[in-house]
Amino acid sequence: MKSQENWESTSDAAVAEASSLTPEQYQKKMQRRKEVQEKRIAQASPNKGLIIVNTGNGKGKTTAALGMVLRSLGHGYKVGIIQFIKGAWEPSEKKVFELWQDQLEFHAMGEGFTWETQNRDRDTEKALAAWDKGLEYIRNPEFKLVLLDEINVALKLGYLKIEEILTGLEQKPADSHVILTGRGAPKALIETADLVTEMNLVKHPFREQGVKAQPGIEF
Repeated sequence: MKSQENWESTSDAAVAEASSLTPEQYQKKMQRRKEVQEKRIAQASPNKGLIIVNTGNGKGKTTAALGMVLRSLGHGYKVGIIQFIKGAWEPSEKKVFELWQDQLEFHAMGEGFTWETQNRDRDTEKALAAWDKGLEYIRNPEFKLVLLDEINVALKLGYLKIEEILTGLEQKPADSHVILTGRGAPKALIETADLVTEMNLVKHPFREQGVKAQPGIEF
């Protein structure tokens, strides 16, 4: 949190400084920044398969992951999606992704929220089956991207063991990517991941206004 605060204060100072510069000074400043950025890009590794975690209590974890799915499909890559927990309803995104049947395999393997299923043994069984299917895609070099949606929740509830998930992630090809979404991502997963984003909840229409989940927004 401290590093984020430092970045925000530095960013605010940079904005204030930029607004006080003459056009010529601003151009020179941006030119220097461009040179620094181009140097950093030139020194960066060309490719690396990433382990990506979207977590936190805020909305948007799956939505952000599906954006990466769309990008991968746009590049012609094969993608596998496994949805944990969810699955009691037919997700609308699954209907849209039917347009890419040759590139995408989509499995909604949960049976709904835990307060609806009310059967821990059954939920554990479904989570294990979903992980087995996900591991097939992770190991398969034909799949450039694998999305394990809400797997963090399955881990948090104890349906899956983090040690087994980390061992499975080690088996992915060097150039493939895996996205793991859901609140409550365990510390060991966060430490292993290459890219971690935490969605922070500021306001939510259900909590503040009692607005139900709506088509096109939540599902």
